[in-house]
Amino acid sequence: MTRYEANNLTPPVREDLSLLMDRLRTQGEPFALATVVRTLSVTAAKAGAKAVITADGAIAGGWIGGGCARGAVLKAARQTLEDGQPKLVSIQPEDLLKDLGVGAGDERDGVRFARNMCPSQGSMDIFVEPVLPRPVLTIFGGSPVAVALSDLAPRLGFEVTVCAQAEDLPQFHPALRLVEGFDHQVNDKAQRFCIVATQGKGDQLALKAALGLPSAHLAFVGSRRKAAVICEKLRDEGQDLAQLDRLKAPAGLDLGAITPEEIALSILAEILAVRRKSQRQELDIDAKKTDALGESD
Repeated sequence: MTRYEANNLTPPVREDLSLLMDRLRTQGEPFALATVVRTLSVTAAKAGAKAVITADGAIAGGWIGGGCARGAVLKAARQTLEDGQPKLVSIQPEDLLKDLGVGAGDERDGVRFARNMCPSQGSMDIFVEPVLPRPVLTIFGGSPVAVALSDLAPRLGFEVTVCAQAEDLPQFHPALRLVEGFDHQVNDKAQRFCIVATQGKGDQLALKAALGLPSAHLAFVGSRRKAAVICEKLRDEGQDLAQLDRLKAPAGLDLGAITPEEIALSILAEILAVRRKSQRQELDIDAKKTDALGESD
């Protein structure tokens, strides 16, 4: 038992907790924020205590109490980072759980219950929410479609990076991440979508650079025939065939789009469809795992 637990005190939240969260966001690192929202009887942490929990299960900063809460909160943090959904964890002594007719691990009305095995026998409600990296849209090129994409994508929650030749960069909003040229390196873990919208100005170089980035979706603004010609040239240069097979051309859903703004809308609609489908599949996998665990009990 720590001196804080022994004296029923809440340790001060580290002054750099907000800086820690900013750093993790900047690095594209997912994390969970756990906040004590209610306590009853004797508990080490009090309402308002917070902790940042990283994807590896470590408490990187802050404090929400000792071992009485740690296990249940870390489990909830791991699950919230997997499914992207917040959790409310109620940690109570066994007799109170029995009075409610629930057991440790049960969930009712959106509340997940856990047993407090500590001598204090207090109760704590802890809200655990995911803080996930914003999806990244990397646009190659300075065409009108590229500009329209860069204008619309932030409104849909995307971080936007534009890779274009120097003379094309001034037409983009300065708040975006602007990269001169097509040589772009990344070291974050964000979900990334790449669109090559050079439209005749450096198509092959841009596509080659885009193929080198990890991405959930890669598309080319141009006809299927034009994309095939460029891919053939890249294949002759030794580009991996599996990488080339990832390319979607033409980019966007078939909405009959004509203007750059309409084409940008069709591209983002396609990206959203890909993104949401991936999230649904992950949730289905998690649900099947949970069902399998339940059947084995």
